[in-house]
Amino acid sequence: MAHHKEDDATGDETNISTQPLSYNPSEPPPVYKVGYPPQKNLTTEFKNTLRETFFHDNPLRQYKDQSGSTKFKMGLQFLFPVFDWGRTYNLSKFKGDLIAGLTIASLCIPQDIGYSKLAYLDPQYGLYSSFIPPLIYAAMGSSRDIAIGPVAVVSLLLGSLLQNEVDHEKNKEEYLRLAFTATFFAGITQAALGFLRLGFLIEFLSHAAIVGFMGGAAITIALQQLKYVLGIRNFTKETDIVSVMESVWRSVHHGWNWQTVVIGFTFLAFLLLAKYIGKKNKKYFWVPAIAPITSVILATLFVYLFRADKHGVQIVNNIKKGINPSSLHKIYFTGPLVAKGFKIGVVCGMIGLTEAVAIGRTFAAVKDYQLDGNKEMVALGTMNIVGSMTSCYIATGSFSRSAVNFMAGCRTPVSNVIMSMVVLLTLLVITPLFKYTPNAILGSIIISAVIGLVDYEAAILIWKVDKMDFIACMGAFFGVVFKSVEIGLLIAVSISFAKILLQVTRPRTALLGNLPGTTIYRNTDQYPDARHVPGVVIVRVDSAIYFSNSNYIRERILRWLTDEEEKAKAEGLSRINFLIVEMSPVIDIDTSGIHALEDLNKNLQKRGIQLLLSNPGSAVIEKLHSSKLTEHIGSNHIFLTVADAVRFCTSKSMQEP
Repeated sequence: MAHHKEDDATGDETNISTQPLSYNPSEPPPVYKVGYPPQKNLTTEFKNTLRETFFHDNPLRQYKDQSGSTKFKMGLQFLFPVFDWGRTYNLSKFKGDLIAGLTIASLCIPQDIGYSKLAYLDPQYGLYSSFIPPLIYAAMGSSRDIAIGPVAVVSLLLGSLLQNEVDHEKNKEEYLRLAFTATFFAGITQAALGFLRLGFLIEFLSHAAIVGFMGGAAITIALQQLKYVLGIRNFTKETDIVSVMESVWRSVHHGWNWQTVVIGFTFLAFLLLAKYIGKKNKKYFWVPAIAPITSVILATLFVYLFRADKHGVQIVNNIKKGINPSSLHKIYFTGPLVAKGFKIGVVCGMIGLTEAVAIGRTFAAVKDYQLDGNKEMVALGTMNIVGSMTSCYIATGSFSRSAVNFMAGCRTPVSNVIMSMVVLLTLLVITPLFKYTPNAILGSIIISAVIGLVDYEAAILIWKVDKMDFIACMGAFFGVVFKSVEIGLLIAVSISFAKILLQVTRPRTALLGNLPGTTIYRNTDQYPDARHVPGVVIVRVDSAIYFSNSNYIRERILRWLTDEEEKAKAEGLSRINFLIVEMSPVIDIDTSGIHALEDLNKNLQKRGIQLLLSNPGSAVIEKLHSSKLTEHIGSNHIFLTVADAVRFCTSKSMQEP
């Protein structure tokens, strides 16, 4: 089996002998053979597969050759990164964290009160969720920039799913208990994914689907705030755009409160102007950060001085004073609502996890440090487990607050601690001052916050890059806007899986031709100058060959062959005698794939055509050899490069009379 080296051979996975140090172009090229990898027993193969699936980053390598005490210290630092970065913490870093913490606190307090309404919970629960969880994350999280607390999308999703099970008005206590139960199971899900190193599962929700889902959720959230901004008392409980707009239109003559409208739209304009200023000039990042709390103070003062609440302006009323009470006894561990809490918790936990990890990776890339995804999941899960026991609902990383945290110059997670302390002060002292805060201002704050989630630029880019991704994006968007958040999420996941299945079951194949003057063979669609070799068809398979696509690949190769035969006959060219299958991109093959190649070989033999294989990788050649397929095809018909296979075909054709 003598073969020659191709100029650009991509034989990474094959065992190639060393090229001679000196080589005369006038002499025949050096001879290489397709290598067979060493045999592996079942245990070794299973260990390698397990390691690459769950421990590809080799997390235990740093513990090698360390003493017991050192290993314990390193393990403690792994679970609690605060013991690592805390050793080098200094006053300079604290100054940055102090400014950032105070800035995000001014943003989070009004947002928390508003987001709790999205989840159909009393305002204090939003504040509770920005007190305990950030403290847990500061000790266990690996991101320096994430700001922890309730977020709009998860709040809306949680409220929507809970409301489907229990009415928050008729069964308020049961609703609250189910919210804590869902939060507990969200934390269990997140922590389990981290401990079991199953973080890759969240990757199944594609970026395009997330863009569409977030955009649709933002529109839905903004529409829900119309009841507060317009002062409508009898508002639909549905979230789809048709029901919301019908409810708004039915109330136009008698349900709107003009004082509320003035407050809502005046401060919405102020908030959008502040956001524009901050976006236009980065050094004014603090303007949109303090705008919400400034709006709350001014609006509350206005309502109190003019007693606008007496004229139909709806206000927050009393927010319960004091720190988080224990809620462990309120979590359902038995009974019919456990399964419902588990289901809601898993869904919300996965969405919260996806958002937090995406935010963390974004800012880690900007600051050039590594973020351990599995460690993040454990930290987020732990804080939600503890949070469920201390009257919190699901918290995660907030993009708007994290962006402000980053712009304010945060250095470590201590900024979360500062924010948490301000929230604590608010719970202990300031909550009575929110009594006259109008709901309209909270609605305006939420609308201004979620507008940024409608990323139309990303949608345009997705359209330009991948039309299938765009379908996933729009499917998720319209599913949320016209039906419900859970339907939109279901559509997003379904389309993401459909795309994976389509790519797996219908992989690409390409017809290759020779680039003139070289021994390089490339896709004729991509390189129109690539010439077909007379009497030879060269097909490349751009995928692993599994049970899900083996029949399609066999039929697609035969269709390529048939097309070329008809073309050769029509143009009066020599008949096709050889079919070369380029297997460099085929990373693996299973028994169904091997059977498909056997069937292909038998079909070709009936037609008087010889099958040749080029550059099968180590995993593939090992399985072909074990199945005896190499004997059926002939070991002298398996080549290291396409160029070698073509030379063989040419020499055979010249030998024929």
